[in-house]
Amino acid sequence: MHLRCFVCQFVTRPLRHSKAGLLRNLHYERHARNFSCFSQRTCNVTVCPNTIKSQCKSMFVAKTNYSTNIKGKGRDISHVPDIKEFLSASNDATNKQLHDSTVEPIPYLEKATYSKPPNGKTVYFETYGCQMNVNDAEYAWAILKDDGYKRVDNLEKADVILLVTCSIREKAEDRIWKRLTVLKEKKLSGYPKIGILGCMAERLKKEIVEKEKAVDIVAGPDAYRDLPRLLEHATNESQTAINVMLSVDETYADIMPVRFDEKTKTAFVSIMRGCDNMCSYCIVPFTRGRERSRPVKSIVDEIRKLSDMGIKQVNLLGQNVNSYRDMSSVEVGMPNLNAEPMSQGFKTIYKPKLGGLRFADLLDRVSSVDPEMRIRFISPHPKDFPDEVLEIISERTNICKQIHLPAQSGSSRILERMRRGHTREDYLNLVERIRSYIPDVSLSTDMITGFCGETEEDHEDSISLMRLVKYNYAFLFKYSMRKKTHAYHKMNDDVPEKVKVQRLQEIMKVYYELLEQTQRSLVGEVQLALVEKISPKSTDYLLSRNDGNIKVVIPNTEIPSSRNNAQKSSIEPGDYIAVELTSYKPNTFTGMPLFHSSIKEFHSENHVLQQSNKL
Repeated sequence: MHLRCFVCQFVTRPLRHSKAGLLRNLHYERHARNFSCFSQRTCNVTVCPNTIKSQCKSMFVAKTNYSTNIKGKGRDISHVPDIKEFLSASNDATNKQLHDSTVEPIPYLEKATYSKPPNGKTVYFETYGCQMNVNDAEYAWAILKDDGYKRVDNLEKADVILLVTCSIREKAEDRIWKRLTVLKEKKLSGYPKIGILGCMAERLKKEIVEKEKAVDIVAGPDAYRDLPRLLEHATNESQTAINVMLSVDETYADIMPVRFDEKTKTAFVSIMRGCDNMCSYCIVPFTRGRERSRPVKSIVDEIRKLSDMGIKQVNLLGQNVNSYRDMSSVEVGMPNLNAEPMSQGFKTIYKPKLGGLRFADLLDRVSSVDPEMRIRFISPHPKDFPDEVLEIISERTNICKQIHLPAQSGSSRILERMRRGHTREDYLNLVERIRSYIPDVSLSTDMITGFCGETEEDHEDSISLMRLVKYNYAFLFKYSMRKKTHAYHKMNDDVPEKVKVQRLQEIMKVYYELLEQTQRSLVGEVQLALVEKISPKSTDYLLSRNDGNIKVVIPNTEIPSSRNNAQKSSIEPGDYIAVELTSYKPNTFTGMPLFHSSIKEFHSENHVLQQSNKL
């Protein structure tokens, strides 16, 4: 891996303990000191003043001579200056600049005056795509709030409009392009400033700047700390301010995201970022970077704060959430060589890591913070479900018995082309093992139709997989080729669009037929539901969710305070309610609330009932 200095564009190999390596250390040290760098490896500045550029180049002249001499036949290195000479020369140059009034001042160190925004630093967010983007928006808002910005819900009152974008499919990007066309027309005297954040910012930075002249800020998923500076630069300059550099260690672990909806009883906690799987169809490793995990302690501390705030449900987030591995903890020690690295039969295209605190360790700790707080996680990869993870899910009553298990295809041949690391048989064996540990588990999946080279037989394999597993929920898509991916470079998108659409319709038809059967079989059961909010359609109803994450609509009425207490009380968001499921329509149950309960009480009472039924 080579490193490029963002200031002077010097390209270098990773640092070494050598004369050249010391020079590279000096190079980064100087830029970090001069420009308040956020990373130890790269510098986050938009423009490099010529004075510093010249200084950088002069620092590396001897390095070039050194490299040339050692490659020569005589390997003459007698004229190579000692590192002390470089340090001395560098300090002299710095002192000369400090005392030379003719040297052009560095723009980013000046006390610049910025034009005052018309509404006094207000920001408006629009979020597209997955829950990771929602969480990213909350991180960005926390950073801007700390810098004095105020969030507004009215687009017309915003000085800054930030679009948190998604690049997973072409359709998602098309929505952003259309939205930008509308927002351009709202600009008046340079305001509001428009920013593109997230995956699309990293993937299409050049197109965004060239195609949409109205865009003022472009910030990638790892550059949110830099937003205040980018916004100031965009305010004072006519050029677009850009920072799309990906990091190998940024997790925002020290930032507490500020939730947009302060009344909600559900929160999202990012535990890791990036992905190393490199599935051939997926753009995520190129827009989100390499996998890196937050320290366990920072996650537990955040969840404890959320519990104190009255949050009743936490969703652990990550592009590959169950590959979590905290290598920073003092508890890491020696790797457990007896622990299963991943699901049986699964493999990766990269060398599996060893050691660290893994996903099962994290689930153990976060579920112990508050036994009355539900724990969910999205989005996992099937390869990272060793038995130890299934055991902890089975044992802890506050870890929801719902697992998202993306299949993507039911054909072993297509799975190999997708570089998923398993066969159809491996996947079905995993489903069987999950259900042996968690009999009442609710399974969901992702399925792609029309991937490169998919035949009618491959498509039938996907349909048959749907029939075998009988998912409780599914996200179904037709394939959309993305630039930079393995498929883009090595494969042909040879399935006609008409065929993709037809296959998608066929698989959706089968899915909804099976879903109706699967969910209707649950009607009549008594389940524990967490009340989320009053229904937007009518105040006479409340929206809640069961353990399987399916919506349950219940009447807004008074019910007994517990199973054994007839005194009635009203139902509020954040309450756990025992609900009898009375009917089902696509993706929604209706139910009758029976009594107030809690996770501990509901599961202990159910256990007693099960034991009595056995007798």
